[in-house]
Order: sequence, then C-alpha cells, then structure tokens
Amino acid sequence: MPNFTDVTEFLLVGLTRRQELQVLFFVVFLVVYMVTLLGNIGMIILISVSPQLQSPMYFFLSHLSFVDVLFSSNVTPKMLENLLSETKTISYVGCLIQCYFFIALVHVEVYILAVMAFDRYMAICNPLLYGSKMSRAVCVRLISVPYVYGFSVSLICTLWTYGLYFCGNFEINHFYCADPPLIKIACGGVHIKEYTMIVIAGINFTYSLSVVLISYTLIVVAVLRMRSADGRKKAFSTCGSHLTDVSMFYGTLIFMYLRRPTEESVEQGKMVAVFYTTVIPMLNPMIYSLRNKDVKEAVSKAIAKANLRK
Repeated sequence: MPNFTDVTEFLLVGLTRRQELQVLFFVVFLVVYMVTLLGNIGMIILISVSPQLQSPMYFFLSHLSFVDVLFSSNVTPKMLENLLSETKTISYVGCLIQCYFFIALVHVEVYILAVMAFDRYMAICNPLLYGSKMSRAVCVRLISVPYVYGFSVSLICTLWTYGLYFCGNFEINHFYCADPPLIKIACGGVHIKEYTMIVIAGINFTYSLSVVLISYTLIVVAVLRMRSADGRKKAFSTCGSHLTDVSMFYGTLIFMYLRRPTEESVEQGKMVAVFYTTVIPMLNPMIYSLRNKDVKEAVSKAIAKANLRK
C-alpha cells in the first residue's frame, strides 16, 4: 500500500524556475491582464449602453466577455503573486476552488460559443423568423443553460479531484491548479480521475463543437444559395470573428485535455495554457470589434458623446 500523506498546500512551479525571467513575466502578464479586464469590461458596458448593440448576437457576446473576465481572474492574480513570491504555494482548499471555477468556466465558454453559432444560424438561415424565435426570453433561457450545466459538471469533476491521494510529492508543474499535473503527482485515485477527465472533456467538446459545425454547415449552404454577392459577404463577415475564436479556444483545450497526462504533455500543456488563460481572453474583444462595423460605430458614438459632455 502506498504511504498516503495529508495535503495542506501545493507548490506551484510556475512558468519558469529562472529568477531573471520572473520579473519580466510579471510585467508582461500584468499588462496582459489589465488589457483583458479593460477590453472585456469595456465591451460589456458598450453593449449595455448602445442601442444598436441590443441584438441577441451582442447579448451573447457580453456574456462571453463576462466569462473571459472570470476565467482570466481565476488564474492570473495567483500567477502574478507567485512570480514575485519566494514560496509559490497554494493551499489545498485554494487549489480545489481554482480547479472548480476553471472547469466550470471552460464548460460555460464552450457552450456559449455553441449558442453563438446557433444564433448565427438563426439570423442567416431564418431571417424572417429571427426576431420572434430569438426573443429576449429565449436568449435568457439559452444563456442560462451553459452556466447551470457548467457549474454542475464542475462540482462532480472537482469531487473526483478531491478523491486523489498524494504520497509526499506536492510540486505541481504548472502555474495554476490543473487536472493533468495533479494527476501526474497523485499516487491514488488516479485511474478514475484520468478516465473521467478524458471522457467528460471528450463528450462536452464533441457535443458543443458538433453544434458549431452543424450550424456553420447549414450557414454555408444558405450563403451559397444567395444571389447577392454583398449578401454573401455580409453573412460571412458576421461569422468570421466567431470562427476565429472557436478555432483558438477549442484547439488549445483539445490539445490540453484529450491526452493522457505525461511529463512531456504536462510541460507542453503549460505553454498552451498560457494562450487560453491569458491571451485568448485579451484577444476576444479585439477579434469581435476590429472586424465589426456595428461595434466600431458604437465606439465612435460613445467617444463623441463623451467629448460633448466635456
């Protein structure tokens, strides 16, 4: 029988052990975090105050920005603290809480992306019924499902994480508490946690991605039937930002969670995790605003109003 040890805290290795790089990383990721907060909170405020941004597409986008703020805030502050700290520890309870919110927010985000794809399908393939079928009440119900489901599934997954046992190695080769590196250092309860992590991730990624792919397949068919070149261009332009976001988010998560945790995969996953925990939440407001005429007009009007008040 292995010699199980009671855990009170873990040591987070972080992005690097090299002291000379830690201050540089702190400055870089502090700037990235500030830009993420300003961009996403700014997007939420802009959508709430702009009359031209009251369609379902922007309602869902505001929730995507809200989740991105929570997603980044769940990981980045502790990472910044440890970059300047000598101890670089996280309590056992704090680790479980971080795991819970991380898993919950990942599920919420993938299903919000699926809902946004369905919304684009309804807008392009059923434009005459769009207003009645995608009413505010329907949108509220659609956006409620990812939150309820995500936080419920995460509770079950975190209980399986709680079922892991450790035998003296409390060093997590990561900058936050993630399932793959925790499984790697555990000495008991590993098989059920590893199996359920891959199965649950596989089912949810497959189901949500299927909604996205089916929606866009039907959209492509509908757009190709359009006689107007301007109509086709406008339809594709409204989907381009969402497809970019889907490709980045799903690609990095599949690389991280649909593999068995090994020393090599954990080390690679740490680099990939930087992308989806810090970079993608920062890029989303830019992706959805730089190529969006409505958002750019709303920003211009907001700036004009602010200047008039002065």
